[in-house]
Amino acid sequence: MQETDKLFVGSMPTLYDRHLGPLLFAPYAEDLAARVAGSAPKRVLETAAGTGIVTRAMAGRLPDSVAITATDLNQAMVDYAAAHTTARNVTWRQADALALPFADESFDAVVCQFGVMFFPDKAAGYREALRVLRPGGAFLFNVWDRIEDNPISHVLTDAVAALFPADPPRFLARTPHGYHDIAAIRAQLGQAGFARVEIETVAKQGRAPSPRDPAIGFCQGSPLRSEIEARDAGRLQDATEAAARALAERFGPGPIEGKLQAHVIAAVR
Repeated sequence: MQETDKLFVGSMPTLYDRHLGPLLFAPYAEDLAARVAGSAPKRVLETAAGTGIVTRAMAGRLPDSVAITATDLNQAMVDYAAAHTTARNVTWRQADALALPFADESFDAVVCQFGVMFFPDKAAGYREALRVLRPGGAFLFNVWDRIEDNPISHVLTDAVAALFPADPPRFLARTPHGYHDIAAIRAQLGQAGFARVEIETVAKQGRAPSPRDPAIGFCQGSPLRSEIEARDAGRLQDATEAAARALAERFGPGPIEGKLQAHVIAAVR
């Protein structure tokens, strides 16, 4: 993973939330929130919370008496999410999932939606989740499956890569879709000390109002933007348009719909 893969700055959180949130993250947020609610926790920690999509889903499902602490590495994400979250039982703070500022056995559940892939040291992130969980508590998270099983991301990646054949931007394949080996995930969680690991592959449908929505969201609202601008800052709009055209050719002029596939993991301390 490159250092730029973790950067969400400037207008990126807004574009990310507006154009990718409903398409990619809302369907799995409801799934994850339902799993959290099923464990009837009293204190929940969310890491890599991003723009707060899962946070708001959990707040809507859990009783008001449940304390939710939502964190993200990027202060820009924390600021955006806090401004768009009205639930009184949610506390926001900036925190690194690899070095959590919380005491041992502080939470009944730790939740992370599509964030583990960004951890530069997965083992350290798993150990920290284990440390702050009470005995019997669960670390609930999801990761994207292969990019080939997520055609919207796959088509867009190929379209942008074609503009820079000598050095194609590969952020989506490398990081969001780069950590999908179930056996490796299970082994790393076991090595971290989790007593039981359950993994389910979940397919859903992603929907966007137009091909331009994911094109803008990925090319201008995600770390893919940094990769494009590093190659030629003047071609950001060209990349966005190329992505939109490719998506329109594959899925139609809009609204568009495409398969999503991810692994959902429950690791119990």
